[in-house]
Amino acid sequence: MMTGIDLVHVPYRGAGPALTDLLAGHVQISFAGMAGSIEYLRTGKLRGLAVTTAMRSAALPDIPAVGEFVPGYEAISLFGIGAPKNTPAEIVDKLNREVNAALVDPKVAARVADLGGTVLAGSPDEFGKLLADETEKWAKVVRAANIKAE
Repeated sequence: MMTGIDLVHVPYRGAGPALTDLLAGHVQISFAGMAGSIEYLRTGKLRGLAVTTAMRSAALPDIPAVGEFVPGYEAISLFGIGAPKNTPAEIVDKLNREVNAALVDPKVAARVADLGGTVLAGSPDEFGKLLADETEKWAKVVRAANIKAE
């Protein structure tokens, strides 16, 4: 949308089959998650064109960010932990403390970084705001592209 490039979307049932077809040459490009593709990039089995985060990845510093040539572009993958909305606040707070403690553990942080991820420890309210902001950003894309549910 931001570049005017017309790509044909080929739906897959997961990243694994998409990467298999990319490696086999059945498709020419894929927007693959870094955790699943980083070893193929490191070993030269795949050539990274760009990362979709706002800045280059420390795990693959030679690969540019799309935003370097498409100003304002950023697409991220988020992973978080949720609980039913009626979960007692003390349970949510305990889970949040424990997850944040794990995320700053040097071994966990190093593994996340090795897979190209960035640790974002924070509060449930901060995570909720991040999800709301991302939802609004992508809702604009859905509306602009006139995407409809099938």
